[in-house]
Amino acid sequence: MAMKRTASAAWAGGLKDGKGSISTQSGVLADAQYGFTTRFEDGPGTNPEELIGAAHAGCFSMALAAQLGEAGMTAESIKTSAAVTLEKIDGGFSITAVHLDLSARIPGATQASFEAAANKAKAGCPVSKLLNAKITLDARLEA
Repeated sequence: MAMKRTASAAWAGGLKDGKGSISTQSGVLADAQYGFTTRFEDGPGTNPEELIGAAHAGCFSMALAAQLGEAGMTAESIKTSAAVTLEKIDGGFSITAVHLDLSARIPGATQASFEAAANKAKAGCPVSKLLNAKITLDARLEA
């Protein structure tokens, strides 16, 4: 079964003075503003790296829930943030790393079973597989 989801972007103007908007099929993003200042400075709006971070955090959290289920556990809560690093390398920009920061409450989990599930989720999540970047993980099991 193949799933397809779509998003679109529109851009007008040059790199530094231009403006763009991003929309998603679901309508969650509808003409969300982005531009040079939202990507390389602290301007209002979104940027591709922030959206990749959101996608990765969401994908990883679901993958962890699946891994926990396979191990006979259910999370009370999974909270993941993703920090995406964009660096200038060899005259161009690359996403070089994503750091996942996980905090989870899982009744009955041991530290070892939690870490095993988290590492499987990190390796197996479709967004992790897509990215050509170093992916690191800090995982905290809450009591």
